[in-house]
Amino acid sequence: MTFNGYQENLTNWIKLWLQEDVGSGDITTAATVPTGHHSVAVIHAKQDGILAGLPVAEHVFQTVDPALQFTAIATEGQSLAQGDIIARVEGSTHSLLTGERLALNLLQRMSGIATRTRQYVDMIDGLPVRLVDTRKTTPGHRMLEKYAVRVGGGSNHRFGLYDAVMIKDNHIKAAGGILPAVQAARAQIPHTMTIEVETETIEQVTEALQSGADIIMLDNMNHELMREAVALIRSQSPHVRIEASGNVSLTTIRGLAETGIDIISVGRLTYSFDNLDISLDLGNKKRE
Repeated sequence: MTFNGYQENLTNWIKLWLQEDVGSGDITTAATVPTGHHSVAVIHAKQDGILAGLPVAEHVFQTVDPALQFTAIATEGQSLAQGDIIARVEGSTHSLLTGERLALNLLQRMSGIATRTRQYVDMIDGLPVRLVDTRKTTPGHRMLEKYAVRVGGGSNHRFGLYDAVMIKDNHIKAAGGILPAVQAARAQIPHTMTIEVETETIEQVTEALQSGADIIMLDNMNHELMREAVALIRSQSPHVRIEASGNVSLTTIRGLAETGIDIISVGRLTYSFDNLDISLDLGNKKRE
C-alpha cells in the first residue's frame, strides 16, 4: 500500500497535527518524567479488527523524534485479534508520550475504516461487484481514510471534484436536464475522462443512456426498480458501467449486488465507523 505521492503532504500534516496537540510542549511529561528516561512501549489491539495505518503511526513517532526505534510486529491489512501486539517503540519516554496520542488516533481511525470496509467486502464475496468509497470523508484526512478503505479490501471512487465528472441532481437542475449537462461536460473534458450521471428514475436512466454517459449511478432505488434499470441499460448499452448508491448497509448490500450492478458506493465506510480500540503501554523503563 502506498500514499500515491502524498508522502510530503503527510509529513506536513503530521507536523500540523502535532502542533495542535503538543503546542509549546507536553507539560505533564516534562513535570513528571525525568530527563533522559528511556522506555520500550508496546502497541496492542484491544479488540478484533483489520490493521491499517501502521506506516502512519511510525511516521508520527519518527517526526517527534528520529531516534525512536519503531519495530512493526503485525503487518498492514492483517486481521487482528484482541491482545495481538502491533508494534514496539523504544527510546526517549518524553518522545514516546508526546507522540502517543496522535499515533493512536490515526491508527485507531484508519483501522476502524479498514475493519468496516472488510465487513462490507465480506458481504459481497463471490459476486462481480466492486465496493468503493465516496467523498464523505473527514476534512484534512481524505488521503488517509481512502488509503484505509483500500487496506480493508475496497476501492476508491474519485478523490476530489477535479479528477472525474459526476453529474448529480443539482447539476442536472442547473443545466436544464441530463442531456445538456452531459453535452456541456463532454465538450470541455479530455477524451480520456469519463462522465458519470446520477439517476433516480427510469426516465432519468433513459435520458442518461441517450446522453452517452459512461457510468450511470442508480441512486436510492429499491431492488425491483434497480433490476429494471439494470435490464434497460444492459439491453441498450452493455458497455456502460452501473453504480448503486444511497443508504447502503450491511444488511442491504448483498441484495443490491445481486441486481447485476458493477459498483456499489458506500459513504458509511468513512463517516459511520467505530475506531478500533488500540492502546500503547510502557514496558521496561530505565534512565539513560
